[in-house]
Amino acid sequence: MAAFLLVLFAILNRVWLGTGSHAPHAWWNFTAVGGSLLFFGARRSLKQAWIPVLALMATDFFLTKYAYGFPFHPQEYLVTWAWYVGAILLGAWLLQKRASAGRVVGASFASATSFFLVSNFVVWLASAMYPRTASGLMECFSAGVPFYRNDLVSTVLVTGVAFGALALLRQREENARGVIAH
Repeated sequence: MAAFLLVLFAILNRVWLGTGSHAPHAWWNFTAVGGSLLFFGARRSLKQAWIPVLALMATDFFLTKYAYGFPFHPQEYLVTWAWYVGAILLGAWLLQKRASAGRVVGASFASATSFFLVSNFVVWLASAMYPRTASGLMECFSAGVPFYRNDLVSTVLVTGVAFGALALLRQREENARGVIAH
């Protein structure tokens, strides 16, 4: 249940930051999406992965069309949607069996860094914003650094809080069982 609630929080966070006086990218990509997908992958069956992916796809549609007022072209989101699946798989592979602090931080770095690299490469490749040269690619990556920094910080925070709360809850239950056994 916690994994679903964290995804819901990520969606509400995106909608709140993507609408009204906050729109768009008001906090430059300070979002709970990466952390919620990692946590979902670690805590839920992969058979349920379609639920957060579909919910985030619907959020992309809503924000693009209604909050930002742009036409919606699904092909422009295919890489992002594939990344949603990839983040869930990363959570499942790295954090499902053993979610140590190092693994949580590592998965958070991998999640935010992969999104930064893939999304900026696609912007460079598919748009006319940057010349298709090595310097154009570097310019595109440089322009994305503030977004990356905040995505990284928010992913580490959200993932750390989610797994930290889970560890504290387990520790509390173990302590309660120890008191009862004595």
